[in-house]
Amino acid sequence: MRVLQSARRGSETAWVTIYRDLAPRVIGYLRGQGAQDPEDLAGDVFLEVVRDLHRFEGDRGQFRSWVFSIAHLRLIDDRRRRARRPVQPAPPENLLEAAEVGDSEQEALASLGLRHIARLLSTLSPDHRDVLLLRIVADLSVDQVAAVLKKRPGTVRVLQHRALAHLRREISAKGVTR
Repeated sequence: MRVLQSARRGSETAWVTIYRDLAPRVIGYLRGQGAQDPEDLAGDVFLEVVRDLHRFEGDRGQFRSWVFSIAHLRLIDDRRRRARRPVQPAPPENLLEAAEVGDSEQEALASLGLRHIARLLSTLSPDHRDVLLLRIVADLSVDQVAAVLKKRPGTVRVLQHRALAHLRREISAKGVTR
């Protein structure tokens, strides 16, 4: 709670602490939800957190839940906006010219792992995916997930159980190969 109080007073150190604690989980949640630009969307989330912190009241757990509620709502807004204004992708030859050179082997392995996870997540219903990402990536409690998604805690538990059972069946049926 001291960090939140310091952030309200404008402490840069407090804001850095909040960002370092929550940003990786927020980005992971947004990425798991298939956001087209999770880092940019996370930036919007934290801008709203900064703007509205003076309205927040509660403990550390409630703060995390509040931040993920904002992330969830920004994700919905982003999806609606993109549906109204589809963007034409840049031609591949333009992207190749601007590409940075990195460790190809590491990038390929990371890409395979991310694609495998994304494929598994894509087999889940939106409700199941929401619950799993908020419980695992965001590390929220059942009650906090229920508050973010505006569902009862019992419903969240059932959704989590069914999502995990579905993933177990997917992994067993297809093995752990990528």
